Amino acid sequence: MNIDKTIFAFAGSMILLSVALAWLHSTYWLLLTTFVGANLLQSSFTGFCPAAAVLKKMGVRSGKAF
Repeated sequence: MNIDKTIFAFAGSMILLSVALAWLHSTYWLLLTTFVGANLLQSSFTGFCPAAAVLKKMGVRSGKAF
């Protein structure tokens, strides 16, 4: 699996997890959803994703976007 697919899987998992936690515990978990969405949006403009930098240091194979 390359960095692109890993980032998409991680972001999708975080969004689903935060929505589930907001439904089960507190609506403040929606702040995590907001953070993930904002990070995806800024990375589409800048090409920089902090998670991609961490994954690259961990040795995950590069993709086309990151």
